[in-house]
Amino acid sequence: MLVTAIIFINLALVFYTIGVWGEKRAGTLTNKHLFFFILGLICDTTGTLLMSEIAKGTGDNAAHAITGAIALILMLIHAVWAIVVKWKGSDKSKQSFHRFSIIVWALWLIPYGIGVAMSMF
Repeated sequence: MLVTAIIFINLALVFYTIGVWGEKRAGTLTNKHLFFFILGLICDTTGTLLMSEIAKGTGDNAAHAITGAIALILMLIHAVWAIVVKWKGSDKSKQSFHRFSIIVWALWLIPYGIGVAMSMF
């Protein structure tokens, strides 16, 4: 189960990064970027649920658990906001959405980094 969880978490990083930086490079929010945001969210949720099952009863790292929960919530908000901006937002909002995307992506990297560090020590 651990290998599967690691694969899903790393796929989340890949998909979310493609979506965020693809949107930044394109200068506007497209359906393709939205697809990668949602795919990243699905993979992160799946990986997190698997990791949670593994960590039950082990006294896992509270900082990792808290930052991970915050990151998942932010990813969900980000995906919902992207849907709203894509279908109801102005051209200006579609072009400036990438600022929010980069902030959420950078915050998502915190629990990712904590998890990587935990696996090394």
